[in-house]
Amino acid sequence: MAGPPVAKTHHFALHLASLEARRGEVLLFPPSAPCVGVLIPKRWARRAVTRNTIRRQIYEVARSRLDQLPQAAMVVRLRSEFSRQQFVSATSDALKAVVRAELQLLLQRLGATRA
Repeated sequence: MAGPPVAKTHHFALHLASLEARRGEVLLFPPSAPCVGVLIPKRWARRAVTRNTIRRQIYEVARSRLDQLPQAAMVVRLRSEFSRQQFVSATSDALKAVVRAELQLLLQRLGATRA
């Protein structure tokens, strides 16, 4: 996350790091598939149930598009909160749908920058 994000949406940012060994480096494990990590600060999602719901949606979207993701370590970071007035329930279907749609857009933007 030292560099700028490679793709952004209103609520999410995607950071990327290559899993290829540079000259003189030895990898601890060989890259067999893309690695996806999640960073959801309490600042943007106060309730644990909301953070877990968002985290599960991120992993599910990444799993469904695994063949389209680059061989890299990726971190999806929540960068702003979802309105508690609009999404009163922490695990509502509406929140899940909005999160999934925005994550699909984020991964499409990643594909557009990598092409």
